[in-house]
Amino acid sequence: MNQNSTRACVAKFCVLLAIVLQMVSPVQAQNPLAPDGIKIGDQAPDFTLKSVDGKLVGLRSFVESKGVILVFTCNHCPYSVKYEDRIIELHNKYASKGFPVLAVNPNDSTVEPKDSYTMMQERAAEKKFLFPYLVDETQAIARKYGARRTPQVFVLLRTRTGWTVEYIGAIDDNPDDAGKAESKFVEDAVDALLNGAKPETATTKAIGCTIKWKKG
Repeated sequence: MNQNSTRACVAKFCVLLAIVLQMVSPVQAQNPLAPDGIKIGDQAPDFTLKSVDGKLVGLRSFVESKGVILVFTCNHCPYSVKYEDRIIELHNKYASKGFPVLAVNPNDSTVEPKDSYTMMQERAAEKKFLFPYLVDETQAIARKYGARRTPQVFVLLRTRTGWTVEYIGAIDDNPDDAGKAESKFVEDAVDALLNGAKPETATTKAIGCTIKWKKG
Protein backbone atom coordinates (compact mmCIF):
# COMPACT_ATOMS: atom_id res chain seq x y z
CA MET A 1 0.00 0.00 0.00
CA ASN A 2 1.48 3.39 -1.03
CA GLN A 3 1.60 6.49 1.13
CA ASN A 4 -1.45 8.12 -0.50
CA SER A 5 -3.54 4.98 0.05
CA THR A 6 -2.47 4.84 3.68
CA ARG A 7 -3.47 8.46 4.23
CA ALA A 8 -6.84 7.82 2.59
CA CYS A 9 -7.51 4.84 4.88
CA VAL A 10 -6.57 6.86 7.96
CA ALA A 11 -8.86 9.69 6.87
CA LYS A 12 -11.79 7.29 6.39
CA PHE A 13 -11.16 5.76 9.82
CA CYS A 14 -11.17 9.19 11.47
CA VAL A 15 -14.49 10.05 9.81
CA LEU A 16 -16.05 6.79 10.98
CA LEU A 17 -14.71 7.32 14.51
CA ALA A 18 -16.19 10.82 14.63
CA ILE A 19 -19.60 9.48 13.57
CA VAL A 20 -19.51 6.80 16.29
CA LEU A 21 -18.52 9.31 18.97
CA GLN A 22 -21.41 11.56 17.98
CA MET A 23 -23.78 8.66 18.63
CA VAL A 24 -22.48 8.21 22.20
CA SER A 25 -23.68 10.49 24.97
CA PRO A 26 -21.02 12.49 26.89
CA VAL A 27 -21.64 10.42 30.04
CA GLN A 28 -21.29 7.15 28.13
CA ALA A 29 -18.12 8.42 26.50
CA GLN A 30 -16.63 9.10 29.92
CA ASN A 31 -17.93 5.89 31.46
CA PRO A 32 -19.53 3.21 29.27
CA LEU A 33 -20.85 1.54 32.42
CA ALA A 34 -22.89 4.56 33.48
CA PRO A 35 -26.62 3.66 33.35
CA ASP A 36 -29.38 5.91 32.04
CA GLY A 37 -31.69 5.30 34.99
CA ILE A 38 -35.00 6.81 36.03
CA LYS A 39 -36.30 10.35 35.63
CA ILE A 40 -38.55 12.71 37.54
CA GLY A 41 -42.10 11.40 37.58
CA ASP A 42 -41.06 7.80 36.91
CA GLN A 43 -42.06 4.90 39.12
CA ALA A 44 -39.12 4.04 41.38
CA PRO A 45 -37.96 0.41 41.10
CA ASP A 46 -38.69 -1.63 44.21
CA PHE A 47 -35.83 -3.59 45.75
CA THR A 48 -34.68 -5.58 48.76
CA LEU A 49 -31.07 -5.45 49.94
CA LYS A 50 -29.12 -6.57 53.00
CA SER A 51 -28.61 -4.01 55.73
CA VAL A 52 -25.63 -3.79 58.05
CA ASP A 53 -27.71 -5.50 60.76
CA GLY A 54 -28.21 -8.51 58.47
CA LYS A 55 -31.88 -7.78 57.79
CA LEU A 56 -33.37 -7.50 54.31
CA VAL A 57 -34.72 -4.00 53.74
CA GLY A 58 -36.38 -2.29 50.80
CA LEU A 59 -39.04 0.21 49.83
CA ARG A 60 -41.75 -2.17 50.98
CA SER A 61 -40.27 -1.77 54.47
CA PHE A 62 -41.62 1.80 54.45
CA VAL A 63 -45.27 1.27 53.52
CA GLU A 64 -46.32 3.47 56.44
CA SER A 65 -44.10 6.35 55.31
CA LYS A 66 -45.05 9.25 53.08
CA GLY A 67 -41.83 8.86 51.17
CA VAL A 68 -38.15 7.96 51.36
CA ILE A 69 -34.92 9.92 51.04
CA LEU A 70 -32.87 7.34 49.14
CA VAL A 71 -29.16 8.14 49.30
CA PHE A 72 -26.49 6.30 47.33
CA THR A 73 -23.39 6.76 49.46
CA CYS A 74 -20.36 4.87 50.73
CA ASN A 75 -17.54 4.76 53.29
CA HIS A 76 -14.47 5.87 51.38
CA CYS A 77 -15.51 8.82 49.22
CA PRO A 78 -14.40 12.16 50.74
CA TYR A 79 -17.65 13.76 49.58
CA SER A 80 -19.72 11.07 51.25
CA VAL A 81 -17.72 11.60 54.42
CA LYS A 82 -18.30 15.36 54.24
CA TYR A 83 -22.03 14.81 53.85
CA GLU A 84 -22.33 12.03 56.43
CA ASP A 85 -23.50 14.25 59.28
CA ARG A 86 -25.91 16.04 56.94
CA ILE A 87 -27.41 12.69 55.91
CA ILE A 88 -27.87 11.85 59.59
CA GLU A 89 -29.50 15.25 60.15
CA LEU A 90 -31.88 14.67 57.23
CA HIS A 91 -33.05 11.46 58.86
CA ASN A 92 -33.36 13.07 62.28
CA LYS A 93 -35.39 15.95 60.83
CA TYR A 94 -37.67 14.12 58.42
CA ALA A 95 -38.11 10.52 59.62
CA SER A 96 -40.73 11.61 62.14
CA LYS A 97 -42.48 13.57 59.38
CA GLY A 98 -42.72 10.52 57.15
CA PHE A 99 -39.56 10.79 55.05
CA PRO A 100 -36.83 8.58 56.54
CA VAL A 101 -33.38 8.14 55.01
CA LEU A 102 -32.50 4.88 53.29
CA ALA A 103 -28.78 4.62 52.45
CA VAL A 104 -27.32 2.28 49.83
CA ASN A 105 -23.66 1.56 49.16
CA PRO A 106 -23.32 0.70 45.44
CA ASN A 107 -19.54 0.34 45.23
CA ASP A 108 -17.66 -2.84 44.33
CA SER A 109 -15.53 -3.60 47.39
CA THR A 110 -12.94 -5.45 45.28
CA VAL A 111 -12.26 -2.10 43.61
CA GLU A 112 -12.51 -0.12 46.87
CA PRO A 113 -11.93 -2.36 49.94
CA LYS A 114 -13.02 0.41 52.34
CA ASP A 115 -16.55 -0.15 51.08
CA SER A 116 -16.73 -3.78 52.16
CA TYR A 117 -19.77 -5.02 54.09
CA THR A 118 -17.70 -5.43 57.27
CA MET A 119 -16.42 -1.87 57.07
CA MET A 120 -19.96 -0.66 56.38
CA GLN A 121 -21.02 -2.31 59.64
CA GLU A 122 -18.14 -0.63 61.48
CA ARG A 123 -18.93 2.78 60.02
CA ALA A 124 -22.64 2.52 60.80
CA ALA A 125 -21.84 1.60 64.40
CA GLU A 126 -19.24 4.36 64.74
CA LYS A 127 -21.59 7.06 63.41
CA LYS A 128 -24.66 5.54 65.13
CA PHE A 129 -26.76 5.43 61.99
CA LEU A 130 -30.45 5.30 62.87
CA PHE A 131 -31.38 4.52 59.27
CA PRO A 132 -30.75 1.33 57.26
CA TYR A 133 -27.41 1.16 55.44
CA LEU A 134 -27.72 -1.37 52.62
CA VAL A 135 -25.19 -3.05 50.35
CA ASP A 136 -25.94 -3.26 46.62
CA GLU A 137 -23.62 -6.20 45.95
CA THR A 138 -24.67 -6.79 42.35
CA GLN A 139 -24.99 -3.05 41.64
CA ALA A 140 -28.33 -3.83 39.98
CA ILE A 141 -30.21 -1.22 42.01
CA ALA A 142 -27.71 1.55 41.29
CA ARG A 143 -28.03 0.73 37.59
CA LYS A 144 -31.84 0.72 37.67
CA TYR A 145 -31.90 4.10 39.36
CA GLY A 146 -29.12 5.54 37.24
CA ALA A 147 -26.94 6.48 40.20
CA ARG A 148 -23.54 7.71 39.09
CA ARG A 149 -21.94 9.30 42.15
CA THR A 150 -21.74 9.14 45.91
CA PRO A 151 -23.55 10.82 47.46
CA GLN A 152 -26.55 11.06 45.14
CA VAL A 153 -30.11 11.44 46.40
CA PHE A 154 -33.45 10.25 45.02
CA VAL A 155 -36.44 11.64 46.92
CA LEU A 156 -39.34 9.23 46.49
CA LEU A 157 -43.02 9.85 47.22
CA ARG A 158 -45.25 6.91 48.15
CA THR A 159 -48.46 6.65 46.15
CA ARG A 160 -51.28 4.11 45.96
CA THR A 161 -49.53 2.39 43.06
CA GLY A 162 -45.91 2.56 44.22
CA TRP A 163 -43.23 5.20 44.52
CA THR A 164 -42.69 8.20 42.25
CA VAL A 165 -39.38 10.00 41.78
CA GLU A 166 -39.69 13.65 42.83
CA TYR A 167 -36.10 14.82 43.15
CA ILE A 168 -32.68 13.60 41.92
CA GLY A 169 -29.29 15.11 42.70
CA ALA A 170 -27.19 16.75 45.38
CA ILE A 171 -28.02 17.30 49.03
CA ASP A 172 -27.11 20.99 48.90
CA ASP A 173 -24.81 23.37 47.04
CA ASN A 174 -21.80 23.33 49.36
CA PRO A 175 -20.00 20.00 49.91
CA ASP A 176 -17.26 21.62 51.98
CA ASP A 177 -19.26 23.60 54.53
CA ALA A 178 -22.85 22.83 55.50
CA GLY A 179 -23.11 26.19 57.25
CA LYS A 180 -22.41 28.01 54.00
CA ALA A 181 -24.89 26.09 51.85
CA GLU A 182 -27.23 28.58 50.21
CA SER A 183 -29.55 26.02 48.61
CA LYS A 184 -30.62 22.92 50.53
CA PHE A 185 -32.06 20.96 47.64
CA VAL A 186 -33.22 17.85 49.49
CA GLU A 187 -34.76 19.77 52.37
CA ASP A 188 -36.57 22.08 49.95
CA ALA A 189 -37.85 19.08 47.95
CA VAL A 190 -39.14 17.23 51.01
CA ASP A 191 -40.70 20.38 52.49
CA ALA A 192 -42.55 20.96 49.24
CA LEU A 193 -43.87 17.39 49.17
CA LEU A 194 -44.98 17.63 52.79
CA ASN A 195 -46.97 20.73 51.80
CA GLY A 196 -48.61 18.93 48.90
CA ALA A 197 -46.52 20.66 46.23
CA LYS A 198 -43.86 19.63 43.74
CA PRO A 199 -40.20 20.60 44.33
CA GLU A 200 -39.31 23.81 42.51
CA THR A 201 -35.88 22.33 41.79
CA ALA A 202 -36.38 18.71 40.79
CA THR A 203 -32.91 17.87 39.49
CA THR A 204 -29.40 19.03 40.30
CA LYS A 205 -25.93 17.74 39.52
CA ALA A 206 -24.68 15.32 42.15
CA ILE A 207 -21.17 16.23 43.27
CA GLY A 208 -19.08 13.34 44.54
CA CYS A 209 -17.00 10.31 43.65
CA THR A 210 -17.96 8.16 40.69
CA ILE A 211 -19.43 4.78 41.60
CA LYS A 212 -16.83 2.02 41.54
CA TRP A 213 -18.35 -0.38 39.04
CA LYS A 214 -17.43 -4.02 38.79
CA LYS A 215 -14.76 -4.71 36.20
CA GLY A 216 -15.37 -7.00 33.28
